[in-house]
Amino acid sequence: MTDTARWSEESEALAESVMAKYPQKRSALMPLLYIAMREDGYLSEAGMRRVADLVDLEPAQVSSVASFYTMYKLEPVGKYLVSVCTSISCWLLGGDEVLEAVEASAGVPSGETDESGVISPEHVECIGACGGAPAVQVNYELIEGLTPKKATELVEWLNAAQPATLNGDEMQALFGGERSFDWAINETNDATGPYPAFQPHGTIAALDRS
Repeated sequence: MTDTARWSEESEALAESVMAKYPQKRSALMPLLYIAMREDGYLSEAGMRRVADLVDLEPAQVSSVASFYTMYKLEPVGKYLVSVCTSISCWLLGGDEVLEAVEASAGVPSGETDESGVISPEHVECIGACGGAPAVQVNYELIEGLTPKKATELVEWLNAAQPATLNGDEMQALFGGERSFDWAINETNDATGPYPAFQPHGTIAALDRS
């Protein structure tokens, strides 16, 4: 298998550290896909080829995994991925109306990205926050108890402020309503892009809020 272009030095180091945690390199396939998303903003063909080289798999094998899970994005998305739960608990409490408010404020339907490349609305299945329905994630940072009005304000804020990182606790205080339960520990790590915030993958920013 011929090596493809290497990632940035930081991403290559992260990949090596992740692979070192597994007895077989191919077991690191899914974490490495998140590092590929961190590198390119989505799973590009070059990114998946790099993963294939790292774990000694064929690109088609990597693509088959990447295309199965919806949190792996095979096309570019906006700076902020706004995921609205439309499963039964959220739907019963107005999830569809929240999604419509997000789409209207962004100016594009679910699954598309606005012309400025800032907002990508999407509807998703259960995100495990039924007690705080309707629930929304922005770059996988959770906000519970949104109303359509607050969802509109959220999108307007994202467009106007365009924060470099996102913190779930802060967005909950600004736009959320009733939570499923109070978190015992404040969230100190921020999401850095439209992919899950995992420390081993370098997709978080730890900010000093003291």
